Amino acid sequence: MSLQVSENVLAQPVVTSKGILQVSPVLIDPAYKICSRCIYNEKIPYISFDSGGVCNYCRQVEQLDTEYAVGEAGMKVLRELAKKIKEGSRNRQYDVVVGVSGGTDSSYLLYLAKELGLRPLAAHFDNTWNSKIAVENIQNVLGKLEVDLFTHVVDNNEFCDIMRSFMLASVPDIDTASDIGLATTHYLAARKHGIKYIFEGHSFRTEGISPHGWFYMDAQYIRSVHKMFGKVKMKTFPNLDLLKWLKWSGVDKIRKVRPLYYVDYRKEEAKKFLADNFGWKWYGGHHMENRTAYFTNNYYLPKKFEIDLRFSELSALVRNGQITRDEALKRIQEPKPFDASILDEVKKRLHFSDGEFEAVMASPRKTYRDYKTYKETFERLRWLFWAMYKCDMVPKSFYLKYTRKYQE
Repeated sequence: MSLQVSENVLAQPVVTSKGILQVSPVLIDPAYKICSRCIYNEKIPYISFDSGGVCNYCRQVEQLDTEYAVGEAGMKVLRELAKKIKEGSRNRQYDVVVGVSGGTDSSYLLYLAKELGLRPLAAHFDNTWNSKIAVENIQNVLGKLEVDLFTHVVDNNEFCDIMRSFMLASVPDIDTASDIGLATTHYLAARKHGIKYIFEGHSFRTEGISPHGWFYMDAQYIRSVHKMFGKVKMKTFPNLDLLKWLKWSGVDKIRKVRPLYYVDYRKEEAKKFLADNFGWKWYGGHHMENRTAYFTNNYYLPKKFEIDLRFSELSALVRNGQITRDEALKRIQEPKPFDASILDEVKKRLHFSDGEFEAVMASPRKTYRDYKTYKETFERLRWLFWAMYKCDMVPKSFYLKYTRKYQE
């Protein structure tokens, strides 16, 4: 088990010598039309409304709801899947790879895998920005469930150089290397141990659907941005090249599954369950178990791009009946607390002076369209990815978001 924690780790906002920054919320302008069901408004990219005032993202969730049953019907799907997985891995040490971060979703998913009678191998991509609480959560849950851990640790200077490159590129996707690195680590663990299934801890019912236009990620995007702005050679970062990914998913037939789609998953209940049974601790907010995500979501995105991920998260909870729409509208107007010491750490580790950092924050906004990516290739191969989606080789979410050509 190899997990790293950097110095000055603060897992959640606390009062420090520099105090708490209050990042202003992305205010809801009454001039913009708002969905009659959730809190998405006309500022959300590629949004549309039907005659009842309901947005296309709510309708997309409705469609997903019909495809992924919960309750006993959902558990039946999962039990049948677990049976199939076990039959195919009788002579192997592990049945399934489960990605772990120390967060709520991945921790609960690991427990669920064990409840299904599977022998999971936990996989973790260590971008060297782990919080202390996240590391302790991983260790506590894995220890009590008696689960082994596969970890890929990237070189600290290399990862920081990639993140610095994305900030210099002036795009919103500055933490895309964490997401790509995590996905690749899952495949590396599966390949090493001959595992054919990967469990991912995402739930559209609690996290929502991220609108196209907010974020984009692929290996070519990372490579092109880093080539333009980076200084440290990329040696240890596990990039997910297209041909390698197609081989792993299409030839080796390694499947990705999201079991929480089939569970009536309620995050507050999951937190209490994990705390009571595993000594798990809450880290203060969605994706705040890692400090690059914390900085990105709570400071960089709202201040530079006016993107507040709470729109997606709160809308998901409204659609799922876990909070009221009025409560969501109230909560979205609250400022986001941000620990100033993490801002100091970002500047230090990414080698930005105060002036350079402010210049980056003030530079004109750009998007992935300004750099070389696989997007056009994904669009040209839409037919192939449709077939792969139908054969359960790629997630439906990838097919819907990455292969569609959007009108700018």
